[in-house]
Amino acid sequence: MLSVFRRFIHSKFGAFAALIFLGIVAAAFIMGDLTSGKFGTTLGSGETAAKAGGSRLTVTELQDRVQRVFENARRSNPGLQIADFLAQGGAAQVYDQLVASLTLKEYANDQKIHISKRLVDAQIAQIPAFQDAAGNFSQDNFRQLLMRERITEQALRDDISREILERQMLSPLGLGVKLSDSLVLPYASLLLEARQGTIAAIPAAAFRDIKDPTDAQLNDFYKSNAARYTIPEQRRIRYAVIDVERFAQAAQPTDAEIAAYYNQSKAAYAAKENRSFEQLILPTEAGAKAMADQVKGGKSLAAAAQGAGLSVSQLTDESREALTAASSAAVANAGFAAKQGELVGPMRGSLGWVLLRVTAVKTTPARTLDAVRSEIVATLRTQKEKKLLNDFTSKIEDQIANGGSFEEVVKDNGLKLETTPFLVSSGKQVEDDAYQLSPDVKPLLAPVFAMSQDDDAQLIPIAADKRYALTAPGDIQAAAPPPLAKVKTLVVMQYKLAQGNEKAKALAEQIRAKVAKGTKLSDAIAAAGIPLPAPQVVGGRRADLMREGQRPPAEVAMLFSMAPNSVKMLPVGQDRGYFVVQLNGIKHGDAASDKVLLNQVRDQLGDVVGQEYGQQFERAVEKDMGVKRNAAAVASVQRALTNSNSGGQ
Repeated sequence: MLSVFRRFIHSKFGAFAALIFLGIVAAAFIMGDLTSGKFGTTLGSGETAAKAGGSRLTVTELQDRVQRVFENARRSNPGLQIADFLAQGGAAQVYDQLVASLTLKEYANDQKIHISKRLVDAQIAQIPAFQDAAGNFSQDNFRQLLMRERITEQALRDDISREILERQMLSPLGLGVKLSDSLVLPYASLLLEARQGTIAAIPAAAFRDIKDPTDAQLNDFYKSNAARYTIPEQRRIRYAVIDVERFAQAAQPTDAEIAAYYNQSKAAYAAKENRSFEQLILPTEAGAKAMADQVKGGKSLAAAAQGAGLSVSQLTDESREALTAASSAAVANAGFAAKQGELVGPMRGSLGWVLLRVTAVKTTPARTLDAVRSEIVATLRTQKEKKLLNDFTSKIEDQIANGGSFEEVVKDNGLKLETTPFLVSSGKQVEDDAYQLSPDVKPLLAPVFAMSQDDDAQLIPIAADKRYALTAPGDIQAAAPPPLAKVKTLVVMQYKLAQGNEKAKALAEQIRAKVAKGTKLSDAIAAAGIPLPAPQVVGGRRADLMREGQRPPAEVAMLFSMAPNSVKMLPVGQDRGYFVVQLNGIKHGDAASDKVLLNQVRDQLGDVVGQEYGQQFERAVEKDMGVKRNAAAVASVQRALTNSNSGGQ
């Protein structure tokens, strides 16, 4: 529980946030596959990363999956570098999740637990990427997305099956967790704890005596900080747009097609009659007859029903077919034979004895071919355009599958080839801040940046059933820093800032040492010898400073991890200087009387304890099944990915 405690005290409900994060990591394995392609590897596929029962995880599979999760994370944060991703434990987390998934799958097989195809189908149907504009599952979207992302249907189904299996096996372990007040109270009381401290800033910019660097110094600084100036990988995108308007003339319906459509749909254009009714359903024939007698005696059906403690229902604009389905053919025929205002029944319906009173009759006359011609033309044209577009794109897909190059397919089909300037994965152009990305190119960014240069061209939907683009990567510039001459002014400024940061660090250490020996922080700042901002007194309750998951500035958050009367240094970051932080006092909280807070914390900690039960179950199963882990696998994958991603693209 110590790890839970450490996570918890960094935010109001930090443990719950940690649980959510673990869920996101698990979900990334499925969603990562839906949003990025499969990447090549530099390691042999035969090397084993882990083995459970008769199944094994290869180093190649681990590297592919880590790459996919990284690419998925980079779509949300285009500036994410592979080095940062790996430094934060990304590869290790993916490895642990894959081993747990492999282990539970083998355990489930031993226990005869299986996930049905119908359950997987239902999960697939709920994925928004596979749905049409109406929110329904679209086989076309499903097929096109799998093809675009180069994922086989079986691979997707396997991932979803494993995710469902893990959810079904692990979720029940956390049900019914009930934590005692004695366990919850210390955590809840931490949220009410208040602290006060004094913070002094020693900015790097305060040191104005830094000389301009020599050429040698500047070159050395630039080389040692190359990652700071590295421009992410840039690509030209080659594409050719296929628009449904291409088929406008060929899709124009003929007179014969219009007439045939009209004849096939005559029922839709025939005269119609819809009616509105007041309806009352009673359980016995005798009761229905008594109610009908009251209506015949002059009462309205609504008044008669109200006298018996009942109420009528309103059937508005009902067709004969709808009334038949809701009641019976006999009731519907009688209702549509009666005049407006007449009472029908009692008659036997599907739910009891029915009384109907006709309240309105709406008659729609038959529509002639001339009257609906434009409507039919629009419908047929849309259908034909869609078919012609699908036939055309299928032809292109067949050409690609048969080995046709991007250039050949574009030329053979009379498409217009367009090429973007060099772009980074976010769509920005490094050389031109004013560059505006074409709307046609935006949907192409993620797929093209997921492709290797020798991959087959892909058809990407821009607007489903209306506009597509055949696309492939053009020239690729690997991630690299620009020539020093292009950024010299910036590098000189940052060199001087870095030198000032070193001086700020030394001065901050001197001030910290003085304060630790009893000097007032304000006096130590005043005696620093250079103009510095006056120290600021800050503080508050942990719960208030971290309300709704908001993290306070790092220098304020540090107060809640310091011992009483201590003083510490903290870098501002990005060579901007240092903080000296002194903790002045602590006022301990007591949540014993705050039942609402206790219950909130109990619920959140209960979720985390349930999560830990699941993790312990995974470890127990792994031990019981004798799962073998390759301790060097993660390090090997990290080295390979660092190399294949050009040092941080």
